[in-house]
Amino acid sequence: MSWTRRPFAALAVCVLLLTGSAGCGSDDAGRGAASPSPVGKLLEDRDPEGRPYREVAPEEAPDVGIEVQPDAAGGWDVRLTVRNFRFSPAGAAARAVAGRGLAHLYVDGRPVARLRAPAYRLDARLVPRGTHRVTARLYADDATVWAVDGKPVESTADITASEPGPDLTPDAASRRKARAMGTDPGGRGSPDHAGTAS
Repeated sequence: MSWTRRPFAALAVCVLLLTGSAGCGSDDAGRGAASPSPVGKLLEDRDPEGRPYREVAPEEAPDVGIEVQPDAAGGWDVRLTVRNFRFSPAGAAARAVAGRGLAHLYVDGRPVARLRAPAYRLDARLVPRGTHRVTARLYADDATVWAVDGKPVESTADITASEPGPDLTPDAASRRKARAMGTDPGGRGSPDHAGTAS
């Protein structure tokens, strides 16, 4: 009688082990197929286009500075300086990865470009006569805004475009002043990245 119970008990243990290992196997497979842990925390705040902010700790946060200079052809050369951040190539997966993404460029709050590199030429048509604010804001690849302490990671430069005078050539007189201010209050750009042009 004990002999017949042993095979039954052994069979029951085998069933449990097989079930347990199958369960573990499916859990592992599920974990392998799932996306990585979310980066940061999504906030209720949104950018002007309705994209949510993604809050990260200051020590993990990316940073951006902006410098804008007039170019010889009458446009503006925009140069971004980033820290703890890498530009993602076109076609990158639409998910948030720490320190990765792209920059959106705005003139007076209007979106003008999405940048996947630190340099950009801003066409003169986008900057008519007068003083304007050029802002670079960092986004994750899932289109969320990188944020710290509830504020977007961005930097802003003020530039002034002027018409050419009677005794100046257009490329010498138009766009004579560019002053990088660092960032709006609450942003993470640094005045150390400021640039000027006379």
